[in-house]
Amino acid sequence: MAIDEKDYGKKPHVVNIEDLTKDNNHYRTTIWTGEKLQVTVMSIQPNDDIGLEVHHGIDQFIRIEEGKGFCQMGPTEDNLDFERQVGDDDAVFVPADMWHNITNTGDKPLKLYTIYAGPDHLKGTVHPTHQDAKDDPNEH
Repeated sequence: MAIDEKDYGKKPHVVNIEDLTKDNNHYRTTIWTGEKLQVTVMSIQPNDDIGLEVHHGIDQFIRIEEGKGFCQMGPTEDNLDFERQVGDDDAVFVPADMWHNITNTGDKPLKLYTIYAGPDHLKGTVHPTHQDAKDDPNEH
């Protein structure tokens, strides 16, 4: 299945999220943006990461579909006192205002999807690479 890079937000939509996540080769693709929820799929290259970040007022759910990584969370960017190995089928729950990062520790892309409650990225956001995300002035 090819990912079409369209954000179907605010419209009814059904998709096989596992297949979509595994087929995605972009660093980040926003697939659905509503008023209070957003879903993105991500492909993190080996030795790369999501990027240390915090979402103010936004809870986040991350599901690892394929690969392995190292998850860190904490109350400040200098105090990531929660650390866990993550892999296939793991779910990561990130409370609002919690600093977090996931680093790909495997030798193949880390495939995941994430749900933000509420939206964190502009509707329709596509970042083919991590550098594209870093260079996007709309990102944090």
